[in-house]
Amino acid sequence: MTMVVLRNPRREVRVAGDRRVKDILRELDVIPETVLVIRGDELITTDQVVRDEETLELRPVMSGGGGLEAGRSGPRPDAAAALPR
Repeated sequence: MTMVVLRNPRREVRVAGDRRVKDILRELDVIPETVLVIRGDELITTDQVVRDEETLELRPVMSGGGGLEAGRSGPRPDAAAALPR
């Protein structure tokens, strides 16, 4: 059996191994685009095969803002200095 560690909330489930990650995600009702799949220290794709006795970790994908510093809007104060005069 393959151990799958899910985050948010943290829980562990065992599933049959020797199959593709996408099949495991389907069994767990997890949308592939919503998680990062980690085996050991390696990020793996949904097409990779997981063997029995391996452990996977599923971490939710977090998305950041639009590139502006937190709590600020508009251009950076030094941005005007870069504009041609």
